[in-house]
Parts: sequence; structure tokens; C-alpha cells
Amino acid sequence: MSPLDAAPMDPSLLRRAFGCFPSGVTAVCALDSGTPVGMAASTFTPVSLVPPLVSICVQDTSRTWPRLRERRRLGLSLLAEGQDAICRSLAGKEGDRFADVDWEAGEDDSVYIHGAGLWLDCSTYAEFPGGDHTIVLLEIHGLKAEPDREPLVFHGSRFRRLAVS
Repeated sequence: MSPLDAAPMDPSLLRRAFGCFPSGVTAVCALDSGTPVGMAASTFTPVSLVPPLVSICVQDTSRTWPRLRERRRLGLSLLAEGQDAICRSLAGKEGDRFADVDWEAGEDDSVYIHGAGLWLDCSTYAEFPGGDHTIVLLEIHGLKAEPDREPLVFHGSRFRRLAVS
């Protein structure tokens, strides 16, 4: 008998299982007619050095991604430790997501979050269906990195700190 549960996958059980994997949290943002639009994404993954690509996964029900995908450039900010309130704001369904968020716009209407550990200037490279999500490849055109800034880590449905050993 297998030690694994072979029952049909319950989405809440699967969500809890996926929560066993710690991840960083990114903000993907741009200006739309002069107004900042953005969302939080915890499914950020470096993909390729040549061409320079990263990926995010976006829920198919997202009302924000359709607005962002049409932008020429997107700002991807890897949120830093202590920016959990910004993450919650950008993940919110209602209200002004940028009300208490310090940000700046790039030349091509990309938007970056102040205090983030990494800024990537990106454009949409490709999209692929992935179940109830869309897998989005983003091509990197420029970056600013602060490697000594601790990242915001999401694990087990809550924010955590990295331990130094």
C-alpha cells in the first residue's frame, strides 16, 4: 500500500500541500492611463538566462491580469521583509491597492515598489494554459538588485522570516 493519499485531490488539501513550499512574493505593476495597476504573485520563478525570462502564474479569474497583459512594459518588484501590508493591499479585491504603497513609474509606464529587493523591467513573452491558472513568461529588459535586502517569504499561508545560520 502506498504511503500517499490516493483519493481525488481536494482543492483545500492541495492548497495546504502547496503551502509547504516557501516562496518569495512579487508585485507585478504598470500604469494604465496614468493610474497604477498591480497584483501580488507568489508563483515567481527564474526560468532562463538566454533569453532572460522569469515566470509568474495568474488565476484565470483575475480581473487585474487582463489590464496588465496589454501594457507594453511591466514592473516586477520582489517584495522585501516587512512589506507584508503591501502584499495584502496588492492582493486585495476591493479599494485602492496603492493607497498606502510607495511606488514610482519607469519610463515605459512600468511601476516599481519602493523598498523591494529586486526590480525587473519586463514585457510579456508568452502565455500558456495551466489548469485554473495562466503561466506567464516575462522577458527581462533591465533590473536593479539589492541582494542584501531580506525577501518577504510566504510559507504555510503566512509571512515568515529567513533564519541566518
